[in-house]
Amino acid sequence: MWSEIISKINQNIEQKFEMCDRRSIGGGCINQAYQLIGTQESYFIKLNSASSLDMFMAEALGLEEMYSTHTILVPKPICYGIAGNNSYIVLEYFELGRGSSQSWQLMGKKLAQLHRYQKETRFGWKINNTIGSTPQINDWGDNWSEFFAETRIGYQLKLANRKGANFSNIGEIVAQIKDILSHRNPHPSLLHGDLWSGNAAFTADGTPTIFDPAFYYGDREADIAMTELFGGFPSDFYQGYNQEYPLDSGYQQRKTIYNLYHILNHFNLFGGGYLSQAKSMINRIMK
Repeated sequence: MWSEIISKINQNIEQKFEMCDRRSIGGGCINQAYQLIGTQESYFIKLNSASSLDMFMAEALGLEEMYSTHTILVPKPICYGIAGNNSYIVLEYFELGRGSSQSWQLMGKKLAQLHRYQKETRFGWKINNTIGSTPQINDWGDNWSEFFAETRIGYQLKLANRKGANFSNIGEIVAQIKDILSHRNPHPSLLHGDLWSGNAAFTADGTPTIFDPAFYYGDREADIAMTELFGGFPSDFYQGYNQEYPLDSGYQQRKTIYNLYHILNHFNLFGGGYLSQAKSMINRIMK
C-alpha cells in the first residue's frame, strides 16, 4: 500500500519524495493519520476504508478552492485515491506551534479576507460532502434562507427523528428559520464549514492555518458562529476579523440558528445531551 501511495505522490510533485519514516498522528475520530517523513520533505496522510474515497475527494476539492484565494493558509492537497483496501488523501504537512495574541488577530483578518473573496453567486457547492461523517447536501440555491432552512436544519432534523428525537414540528421550525433569515441577503462566501478550535492552528512561525473543511458557499456568519461553540476562539480573533470585515447587526440572533446545525449534527453523530441542547435552541428560535 505505502509504495503505491508514494508512487502517486511522486506523480504530483516536482522533486522526488523518498520516505524514510512514518509517524502515527492522533487526534482524529474518523480517519487514521500519519506524517510521511522524507529526506527533505514531509507529507500528511489520512486513511479510511475504500468506501470513503468520495469524502477525501470532496476535502481535496474544498481545500483547492480555499487555497486558490491566497488568503488564509490551508494545506495544499497533493493527491487522493485508493491503495489496497484503503482510501487516502495526501496533504502538505505543517509543523505546528503556538499562536500569540497577534497570531490570533491575524487568523481573524485572514479568515475575513477569505469570506470577502467573491467567486460564486449562489449558495451550496458543485458536490455534496460531509460534516464529520454526516452527509452535507450542497444543492445550489439562489435564496440563502431557503437553502439553510431546508438543506441544513430541515435535513438534520429528519436525521434526528430517525435517531429517535421525535421532532413533530419540523415544518414549523423550517418556516420560522426561513422567516428570520429572509431579512438577510449575504453574498456567498467561501466557508470552511466546520470551524471549531480543533480545525484551526498555527505553524511553527505563528502563521494561522485552518484544515479539515466541510466546504460550501454560504453566509460568513455561519463560520463565525461555530467559532463560538466548543470552547470558542479568543477575543483577539474577533478583533482581527471585525477590523477587516465587521459583522452585521442581528448576528447574535442568527448565531443560534447557525449553531443549531452543528448541535443537531453532534446529536446525530454522538447522541447524548446534544438533543436537549438542540431543543433549547429551537425554543429560543421559535419565540
